[in-house]
Amino acid sequence: MFIDRAKIRVKAGDGGDGVTAFRREKFVPRGGPSGGDGGVGGDVWIEADEGLNTLLHLRYNPEHKAERGRHGEGSNRFGKDGESLTIKVPVGTQVFDAGTNELLFDFTESGQRHLAAKGGKGGWGNAHFATPTKRAPKYHYTGRPGEERELQLELKLIADVALVGLPNAGKSTLISVISAAKPKIADYPFTTLEPNLGVVDMGDFNTFVIADIPGLIEGASEGAGLGDRFLRHIERTKLILHLVDVSSADHQSVSDAYATINRELRKYDPQLASRPQIVVATKTDALDDPARLEELRSVAQKDGREFFEISSATRKGIDQLVTRVSDLLREMREEPVIGEAAGN
Repeated sequence: MFIDRAKIRVKAGDGGDGVTAFRREKFVPRGGPSGGDGGVGGDVWIEADEGLNTLLHLRYNPEHKAERGRHGEGSNRFGKDGESLTIKVPVGTQVFDAGTNELLFDFTESGQRHLAAKGGKGGWGNAHFATPTKRAPKYHYTGRPGEERELQLELKLIADVALVGLPNAGKSTLISVISAAKPKIADYPFTTLEPNLGVVDMGDFNTFVIADIPGLIEGASEGAGLGDRFLRHIERTKLILHLVDVSSADHQSVSDAYATINRELRKYDPQLASRPQIVVATKTDALDDPARLEELRSVAQKDGREFFEISSATRKGIDQLVTRVSDLLREMREEPVIGEAAGN
């Protein structure tokens, strides 16, 4: 099950108390204070793990508590520090403060760590307070409480390319043809209920990651259909493949279908609508009205976007499309960062 949101509560370990004790040994008439300090409470860390792709393991396990520090003991024995706790999350997870909605950390690489809650300091034992003028202090400090907070975790997939389009536009079929991904494919809307990731291998160690996003409909940016729940998974992608069904089985105008998706992208985030986009006419093997294909080509060219026509069933145009996507991604990676071109 794909879960991309989870709310958790984290509690770092409390610090152990110091202790008031005095040295009592035979033949040692003036033993003095010997109370040890308490141990430090364990921290709570969050770490990105490339082996995970969902927050399911946190949805049903919302409480996470690190070990408290042990109390100090006599004979100047310090309490043991509490064990820290590490919570694993998928790469692409964002951590928000559930109360203020402040973004605390964004995991973009495997192995990154974020200190979610710091353990409390251990209290001082009375040996800590001994001075030449105060040789027998009879007090100690208690340990400090560990930090506690409620966090909202949200997963945004990290992919190079996103497939978007109306339900039944052919997104799942395309990703199954060009990668090893095996999404559910059926002849009815909203077959895809969760994003699917696929790796496209171009050979010579050249690969890119493509994400199949569940079909969008009018009002998706406001929560209609599957709504904006999955639109945020597009935010990190470098390139959008906008699939439009041109077969006569879809009775909606292709220009209306094209405009609907771009309108929802723009409402959700204006930057998405301006992101590099390739318009792809799908199911051309079932096309019996060439005017639909030319209509889509015309609106794509009007917007200055590249246009491809494909058939996943017959593989028509698939190789050309994938090659162009790979070339565009390589060009994006080679583009100089602002400032570097000026020699900064």
